[in-house]
Amino acid sequence: MDKTLYVSDLDGTLMRNNEKLSGYTVQTLNELLEQGLPFTFATARSIESARTITGELKIKFPVITRNGAVLADNSKGKHLKKSVFTGEEVELLKDMLPELPSCGFVSCFTGDIMIRTYMPAEHTEGLQGYIDYYENDPTMCRTDSIDEMFCGVPGYVTMIGSREKIAPLYEKVREYKGWESLFQKDTYRDEYWLEICPQNCTKAKSVLKLKEQLGYERLVVFGDSLNDISMFKIADEAYAVSNARDELKKYATGVIGSNEEDAVVRFLKERSSTPSL
Repeated sequence: MDKTLYVSDLDGTLMRNNEKLSGYTVQTLNELLEQGLPFTFATARSIESARTITGELKIKFPVITRNGAVLADNSKGKHLKKSVFTGEEVELLKDMLPELPSCGFVSCFTGDIMIRTYMPAEHTEGLQGYIDYYENDPTMCRTDSIDEMFCGVPGYVTMIGSREKIAPLYEKVREYKGWESLFQKDTYRDEYWLEICPQNCTKAKSVLKLKEQLGYERLVVFGDSLNDISMFKIADEAYAVSNARDELKKYATGVIGSNEEDAVVRFLKERSSTPSL
């Protein structure tokens, strides 16, 4: 009998458009987890951000955060394994991205805590909205210089703005092969995100490592956006929610219902009745 690991994206996939999990998803998924469902999630969010949404889920396996850069414990919020930029890469990022104060922030590890640093500037609407949303979060830290933005041990750079603002920055940073860069439209808003993380940090690579570590033979994944393409390509089965980007659906085994219909958990519940789970 095949042993299958199930992995879902969060935003736009497991979560609804209000950026929350429905009561049905939480209750049903926890019932399946208690029955032994081998399930985890993979997200671009940090574990700190994810746990405000997934904290009620009784996931026993490590969860994949920051697009594969950080493995974390969903129940405790602890970082289990993290990838970081080299000193040379930090200096290169500073040189390549003079626009960083106006449209971005840096995720830095200080001990067991990850903070997000930003500078006062005339911010893009997208970045200002992000800062305002987290204004009461102690891990959102204002700094006075780009050097201070890269404090502690930097592990992730995020830039938010219009397509016209962010696309040229993506074209610039993607030329360097020592890190991973991803450019895509936000799931919920009309803005674009550029995310840069250390080399070999993708959802696909982290999912494969976790699958091997846990001893599973098959992989079934769920997603909606461009950062899910890498894990769709390496999965035995890959299901796109109906609201997914067309670019992702090209790689899907099939298309299920939408995130607003709790399609992932309904799929898992139906699959759980089969002997292959």
